[in-house]
Parts: sequence; structure tokens; C-alpha cells
Amino acid sequence: MLSDAGHNVTDALALLLALFGVYLQSRPADDVKTYGYHRGGVLAAFVNALTLIIFSIYLLYESYQRILKPEVVHESTMMIVAGLGIIVNLGILIALKRSGDGHDLNIRAAAVHMLGDALSSVAIVVGAFAIRYTGWQLIDPILSIIIGVMIIWSAIDVTRESLNILLEGLPRGLELKSVTDAMKEVDGVVDVHDLHIWSLGSSAHALSCHVQIEDVPPSESDCILKSINCVLETKFHIHHSTIQFEHAKCALSDNPCTIQAGAPSHSH
Repeated sequence: MLSDAGHNVTDALALLLALFGVYLQSRPADDVKTYGYHRGGVLAAFVNALTLIIFSIYLLYESYQRILKPEVVHESTMMIVAGLGIIVNLGILIALKRSGDGHDLNIRAAAVHMLGDALSSVAIVVGAFAIRYTGWQLIDPILSIIIGVMIIWSAIDVTRESLNILLEGLPRGLELKSVTDAMKEVDGVVDVHDLHIWSLGSSAHALSCHVQIEDVPPSESDCILKSINCVLETKFHIHHSTIQFEHAKCALSDNPCTIQAGAPSHSH
């Protein structure tokens, strides 16, 4: 119960952090933060998931200590408090699902917090009944270990995805080759290289690349650009792109997507 109480404290802080992340994401771009504050929500999600993992490791340690030195558990108190915890956490979880975007990493992290706490409360109720009818006190730390492992498992996915966004990795669900091939299918496109795709936030993606096109008048190149952007938006949901047209191979054409130390400098 003490471990679950500590978990509830982290949940309250997690909800406040998620609320702050939503506030940051809603702020417009300015002269300093030219992309806006999308990463604020991602950073909140990362901190939320990281605190869950740290708390769970502590929970596993405390459970191990309880196995070494078992203590008497008051099962009636466990059932009452955990039952209230199930109601409160499920209520918050439903509210988050209804009000938030399912693709928003910040909302997902808060929801994982609530789901983890609801599951732990269910396990506590089950454990309280088991202790009452069997008298086996070790059920308490064993359940705590199971809860800790479940919470870590649920938090790892959010941690990995948020860290990938913060490190400007390829957005989940996208393949670099698929994007390149789709762009090459546009009439007038000869080659695509120096391609980079990253996430500004949970669902806002950006792209930059060099596109070699046929030697055509500027009016025709504008049509090619519109066609490329249409493909990026409809097939890959990429709405922010920076595309540099070229009529001949540049020094980066043999290196389609990787920036290396000592590579020739270029600008967009």
C-alpha cells in the first residue's frame, strides 16, 4: 500500500507535467522558437515515462526487502483504498482518452501512468483477498514485483518513442526507402538524396532533401514541387518540407541520407 501511495504521488505530478506539456504545445512559434513548442509535450512524456521506470525499480527493491523480512498486511485497508484507487484512476483514464489525441505522446504517457496505477490497484485487491483466505503474507511483495514489471514494460515504449523524437530520429511508421521511392515516381524527378525526416512533435513531421530534376523552365519545376508535396502530405502525412532542386548531381548525391564528419557543406 505504501508503494501504491508513492505511485499515486508520481501520478499526480505526471498529470501536472502532462498539463504543462499541453500548454507548451499550444503556444505559437516565435522569433526564437521558430518551430513552436511541439517538443515541450514530447519532453514531458519522456520525463513522465522515466519517472515511472525509476519508481518501478524502487518498488522492485522494496518488494525484495519485504520477501527477506515479511510483515503483517492489513487486507481490509488494502481492499478499501485500492478499490477507491481503481475508480479514480479509471475515471481519469477515460477522461484522457476522450479529451486527448490518441497519437499525442504526452497524453499517451499520462494515460500509461493512469493505466499502470489502475492495474496495480486491481492487483492489490486480488492480493488482499488472497491474503485474507490463505494467510500467505508473501503475496504482497510478489504482487508488487508483478506490478513493477508491468509498469516498466508499459513505460519503455513511451520512453523509446519520445527519445527517438528528441534525437530527431525517423518517425515511427515511416521508412526512408518508401518515401524516396514515392518521390522518385513524380514526373520530372531524376533522383532524391540528402534526405532527412524527423518529428517536430508527436504527430508533426518535417522533411528536407535535395531533388535532382530534369532541366526544365522554372514554371514546370513549380508543378514538380507541388506534386512532391502532395505525395508527402497524402501518403506520409508530412506537411513541412524543405526541398532543394538541382539540375545536376551534387557532392551529396552518392550519400542519400547520412551526414558525415568532413562532408561538403551545403545550405537549404
